[in-house]
Amino acid sequence: MSFIGRIPKDKVIEYFSQYVSYGKAKFFTKFGMDFVFGKREGIYVWDIDGKRELINCHCNGGVFNLGHRNPQIIQTLNQALYELDIGNHHLISEHKALLAKKLAELTPGNIKYTVFCVGGGEAVDLAIKIARAFTKRPKIISAVGGYHGHTGFALATGDEKYKKPFEPLAPEFYQVPFNDLSALEKAVDDKTAAVIFETVPATLGIYVPDKNFFKGVREICDRKGALMIIDEVQTGLGRTGKLWGIEHFGVVPDIMIIGKGLSGGIYPITATCFREELESVFHDDPFIHISTFGGAELGCVVAEKVLEISSSSDFLNHVNGLADFFAKELQRLKEKFSSIVESIRQLGLMMGIKMHNEFLGMMAPLACYQEGLLCVYANNDRSVLQFLPPLITTSEQAKEIIRRLERSLLLLSSEEFQKKIFQKVMES
Repeated sequence: MSFIGRIPKDKVIEYFSQYVSYGKAKFFTKFGMDFVFGKREGIYVWDIDGKRELINCHCNGGVFNLGHRNPQIIQTLNQALYELDIGNHHLISEHKALLAKKLAELTPGNIKYTVFCVGGGEAVDLAIKIARAFTKRPKIISAVGGYHGHTGFALATGDEKYKKPFEPLAPEFYQVPFNDLSALEKAVDDKTAAVIFETVPATLGIYVPDKNFFKGVREICDRKGALMIIDEVQTGLGRTGKLWGIEHFGVVPDIMIIGKGLSGGIYPITATCFREELESVFHDDPFIHISTFGGAELGCVVAEKVLEISSSSDFLNHVNGLADFFAKELQRLKEKFSSIVESIRQLGLMMGIKMHNEFLGMMAPLACYQEGLLCVYANNDRSVLQFLPPLITTSEQAKEIIRRLERSLLLLSSEEFQKKIFQKVMES
């Protein structure tokens, strides 16, 4: 039995509109991006009707770092299915123990303990719970334009446009501009439990901070008794050319959040990792936080294989080689298309193409789609096109990505294309 193409594409869109999300179906249909994932393999995805093939340079924020249906991940899960299931979250687990030990060996500094979750928002929620319980303080500081998820505490760290429809939310959440130590110094006080930042905020437009920014964050947190939480959901697992993005900045956080890519694109699992002394918040009641599907034993086996692949020196060398290639090519394209491209933002394969204005940035994914690339703009800085190719991309595939990107930028610079999209926006 095939699980792809059980119903025609038009029925998929109809049912999705009626039973899942009317708004999404309307949006993608209106702008001609009514793409439905069918066959998927490596860096490629095909529309369910087989009429369009895309290279996935969105990767769902890092979920598909290792490509779609990575053979090593598939083989690992298939083998595990003969012996394992989800397991029981109340009891001691061999597979959680092995995965947590591996994370303790690979995470920076004295981070030792891990609690597993299902999604990134849940992992952020737990990090904030730990910070408040350990410090006995209420205040949480995050970045303007940052993004940590849509669940309770995670949502409270976000921008107004995400929070407003669901107010009132949990109190004592405050924001400061990212990469601004002066503002952070003023905001952190003796009521601050934690500061939470993404290493490179993707939704803010792949904003790579100054080299000494996180050293300053660490110093402020230490001096004022607050915890430092680093969100590595998108920057972790090799995306930046190091296993963890924070390694570029030479500091160790108190709590680190890992997600997306840990799943191998196959089995959802995320992790909240923290220093040994913070585990004391669970001593009085080790059942004070539970997650029924967090750290499912099948997911643990998958995540172990992801870590094995992502932490190897050969893999990271490959990522850095690709990063060098893209750096040169993106600079060339910036110069060639200077009328639309303002700058390139990059740390490893965490890349963003900043356009001269928001309208160009929002049109860029449509141009990319027309030329065979799946990309999205950064929702909190819509002038930036997120550019996140899979980390397993070969040299030849990288050249093809650049060819498609060059055609996309040529299309985007066309006055005819711009007028066409502008008309659709006006109609909506």
